[in-house]
Amino acid sequence: MARFATTRWSLILDAREPRSSRRALEEICRTYRTPVLAYVCRHGYSRTDAEDLTQEFFTRFLEGRWDAVADPARGHFRAYLLVAIRRFLISADEAANTLKRGGGVRRIAGDDELERLEAPHGESPERVFQRTWAMTVLDRSYARLRDEAHRAGRQQLFEQLSPYLAERPAVDDYQRMSNALGMRANTIAVAVHRLRARLRELVREEVADTCSSPEEVEAELHDLRDTLKHIDD
Repeated sequence: MARFATTRWSLILDAREPRSSRRALEEICRTYRTPVLAYVCRHGYSRTDAEDLTQEFFTRFLEGRWDAVADPARGHFRAYLLVAIRRFLISADEAANTLKRGGGVRRIAGDDELERLEAPHGESPERVFQRTWAMTVLDRSYARLRDEAHRAGRQQLFEQLSPYLAERPAVDDYQRMSNALGMRANTIAVAVHRLRARLRELVREEVADTCSSPEEVEAELHDLRDTLKHIDD
């Protein structure tokens, strides 16, 4: 596990130690808040209660009340987090039913609200979590790529080329960028190729940060590609 010594897994396991870095754990919570919130919303809670439950989940996470079951041998961090939030919501559902019988305020969303929360094609909470997780990985990778370009003083070049990270430019796009940047079209084509290659590297790094072995990285990348492929289906 030497190559993966600074993964999310190691941060979770280090949380059991008195000298663990709370700042690092807080970063994990910020990073993966959106997938967890999406899962809770799709589970049927109102948006307000979903926000509260997500905050409560990560509060317990930071307090170390969920890391006792953390074990890299059981799989990647994404699976661990999904199991943790699923178990948390089982308890929350039981509490919600108790409150409902007793006239409490926490509630499951009504039919109209569920319609507004409806995910594409009636996606399950798990599928929503996977999709939102994939988008989080892409967003973080894109942000790192943008920061690299800015630090290198290539802001204008990046802004012109970034729309073509997801789709290849047409011939007239190269000519338009050539006119805008004062660069040869073939030079721009090379720059687009390198930018796309670097984005793939950053995505791999983000994924590797949640795995404990090279084999898991490949499996996660496969799942990521499969999830993204079906987003617009």
